[in-house]
Amino acid sequence: MIGRMIKIPRGTQDILPGETKKWRYIENKLHELMKLYNYKEIRTPMFESTDLFARGVGDSTDVVQKEMYTFEDKGQRSMTLRPEGTAAVVRSYIENKMHGDPNQPVKLYYNGPMFRYERKQKGRYRQFTQFGVEAIGAENPSIDAEVLAMVMHIYESFGLKHLKLVINSIGDIDSRKAYNDALVDHFEPVIHEFCDDCQARLHTNPMRILDCKVDRNHEAVQNAPSITEYLNDASQQYYEEVKSHLDDLGIPYVEDPHLVRGLDYYTHTAFELMIDDPNYDGAITTLCGGGRYNGLLELLDGPSETGIGFALSIERLLMALEEEGIELDVEEDFDLFVVTTGEEADRYAVKLLSQLRHEGISADKDYMSRKMKGQMKQADRLNARYTIVIGDRELESKQIDIKNMDTGESDTVQLDEIADYLKAHK
Repeated sequence: MIGRMIKIPRGTQDILPGETKKWRYIENKLHELMKLYNYKEIRTPMFESTDLFARGVGDSTDVVQKEMYTFEDKGQRSMTLRPEGTAAVVRSYIENKMHGDPNQPVKLYYNGPMFRYERKQKGRYRQFTQFGVEAIGAENPSIDAEVLAMVMHIYESFGLKHLKLVINSIGDIDSRKAYNDALVDHFEPVIHEFCDDCQARLHTNPMRILDCKVDRNHEAVQNAPSITEYLNDASQQYYEEVKSHLDDLGIPYVEDPHLVRGLDYYTHTAFELMIDDPNYDGAITTLCGGGRYNGLLELLDGPSETGIGFALSIERLLMALEEEGIELDVEEDFDLFVVTTGEEADRYAVKLLSQLRHEGISADKDYMSRKMKGQMKQADRLNARYTIVIGDRELESKQIDIKNMDTGESDTVQLDEIADYLKAHK
């Protein structure tokens, strides 16, 4: 019996060569931008102890309750494929005692796959790639502003125009406590009309009700008290300073008092960057989100430091570029295609290719025993800048005609001078 063809798991994708060059272009650009802001790359494991996310992301969140890929390893330990990047970076900061580093804040960025068992829709995958930034060790409105400016800078550098930055303050621990009490009082009389999740969250984390996908249009959500009414003086002042920095930088923003973000560890500044295009009809409009987290390090038994960060999905960035019709400049140069006639010439070409590649020249030849016309077509398909034809005559005279495929013009060069010629004409 012949087995069925094995297909790719649901909610994942193969990124084929035509697309990977776009990914590489985006990732290279992000690396370059990080240099400008003095952020250094960190790479953490793909899986961590389940406990890290249960504590760090929050027991009451959808991510932990419903979306994690959790398994038991051979030592009966519970492991989870990482659903987000911040908790692991903070764990690494604590474990590697980075708070002892004289350069504070510690500015880090990461880029890699995350895993969530989510409902499949356009722009949302079960394995997705997240680029994120964390600045840990300073509580200062100017670093909040730097992170917000960076978010704008990233998207604008790819040519995106229809962007809307939405901000809010969730205040400090004291402000949140007062606000949580107010939410419990507000929702308690009508909580029986809400979904089971919301009912369970009323006393553990009532702010999450504001973020519920099921009940977002419920009247009680629409007229819920706003966090801004419960900010104490210190939180209010912090928020005003962040806003005045944004004004100085000429970065437009919209305030949304109901923006709370999906994870439990945020305090003070919370933000999202949205697609702001009236003609956009996609289900997902958020491109990126983040905020300040002041309790997270202590939650994970670390020092009482504070951080701010954001994460963006590269899949969604590609979607937004497509939506605005922005073409990335990803055409790759290919230097030389070697056309051969006869066995001797083919043997020689193997050696020649090896030499050229070691000289930093991209080169290829025919492997399918095509006729000369078929080989020229192949050179065309590869967009080779130059071609040469090697046959017995060329091997004898040790000279070769090298043809520029754009202009159609040829030059005669010595066989052993091909590399120099191509370097001079790059």
